[in-house]
Amino acid sequence: MSASENMAGGGAVRAVSAVYRAAKAFLTAPRRLIRRVGEIMPKGLFVRSLIIIIAPIVILQSVVAYVFMERHWQLVTRRLSSAVSADIAALIDIYQLYPQPQGAPELARIALERLGLDIDFLPGTELPQQGPKPFFSILDEVLTDEIRKQVGRPFWIDTVGRSNVIEIRIKLNDTIMRVFARRSLAYASNSHIFLIWMLGTSLVLVTIAILFQLNQIRPILRLADAAEDFGKGREIDFRPRGAREVRRAGRAFVEMKRRIERAMEQRTTMLNGVSHDLRTILTRFKLSLALMHDDPEIEDLRSDVEEMERMLEAYLAFARGDAGEQAEPTDIRIIMETLRTDYARQGREIEISAPGDMLVTVRPFAFQRLLGNLVANAVRYGTHVSVAATRMPRWLTISVDDDGPGISADQREEAFKAFVRLDIARNVDDGGTGLGLAIARDIARSHGGDVSLSNSPLGGLRATIRLPV
Repeated sequence: MSASENMAGGGAVRAVSAVYRAAKAFLTAPRRLIRRVGEIMPKGLFVRSLIIIIAPIVILQSVVAYVFMERHWQLVTRRLSSAVSADIAALIDIYQLYPQPQGAPELARIALERLGLDIDFLPGTELPQQGPKPFFSILDEVLTDEIRKQVGRPFWIDTVGRSNVIEIRIKLNDTIMRVFARRSLAYASNSHIFLIWMLGTSLVLVTIAILFQLNQIRPILRLADAAEDFGKGREIDFRPRGAREVRRAGRAFVEMKRRIERAMEQRTTMLNGVSHDLRTILTRFKLSLALMHDDPEIEDLRSDVEEMERMLEAYLAFARGDAGEQAEPTDIRIIMETLRTDYARQGREIEISAPGDMLVTVRPFAFQRLLGNLVANAVRYGTHVSVAATRMPRWLTISVDDDGPGISADQREEAFKAFVRLDIARNVDDGGTGLGLAIARDIARSHGGDVSLSNSPLGGLRATIRLPV
């Protein structure tokens, strides 16, 4: 293939590439525009539904107003101005064709009584200088055109000086004819009534739409609040209301809530039965061991039984999840102070910080266990422990920091799994069952929040509790 053919082939490829890029840009431009419009549009259902109702009304009213202003109002004004101009032209013709006495009193009387025009003649005067035109005046524009077409003489008009009267001066051969006409004779002055009615009815319709939309949105908000409270472990009193679809969603939520509560109740009943049976066997073991003579083998068996009993309690507590406790307003600062006092008796100091209002609706004993598990881990592996709580409008955040060895980033999520014990750096449960962090996260999530691990400013591990309030 020659060099010229290669160049021609390369040019064709570049041309095809340019066409492809242009087509791609043309096709992606509408998507970008739609995406940007979606970003600036309101996100709430109430505002969006109002826009759906109000936007057609506004568009319809705008079209009607434009058509009325452009067609009806301007047409009526032109016809009225044409009639006034024709009357003035007829008076001028009468004045010039038929001899008139000084001042033409009969002509002025006829004009006033029959045509509603107040005329007089100003001999020996000239037309005044034309003043500035109004910025927006259909009357001034239309009346000027009609007088120019029908009268065909030098003239001067004033549509601004006196609000209810139009002054027109026309130069005749030997005098100036001055005409005063009511504005309503040349201008559709009552057209604003249509606009007032249009705006008034629009306001009434929008008000009715807002009231109806509030009535329709309120059941959805109640359903959302009930779902949020149920997710936080709080007692709710909810009855489906509103439109048929909203009632259907509400009934589905109530049925789901009943199934979850029924499953939790069955699990709790089963766990209570298992706990009773296992505790009975362990009690018999302990009683049998108590009747035996003391020797090293018997002590080892007693230790094993106590270990089994402690592990059983931990497993049952994790499976039960403290579901039976009711949420109530609780001062988080009191729980933090209790933990600090307990560890102070053991010779361990804990720094706490909880500024502002710390009253939050939680299950108090479950939350105390949640915070206690995290503080116990920090105390075990660190010498310096700090607990800081921050209350924001919608969230409560508590950070537990220590200066211990910490947990590597790739093992932090693994540490939350039940029965998982990390062999490197930390053992995450007091009794070695691997349930400490699992129980903590389970309690936090039952309140609608979560627990996460990160690096601590003290050099060790930071455990962060984040709960909705």
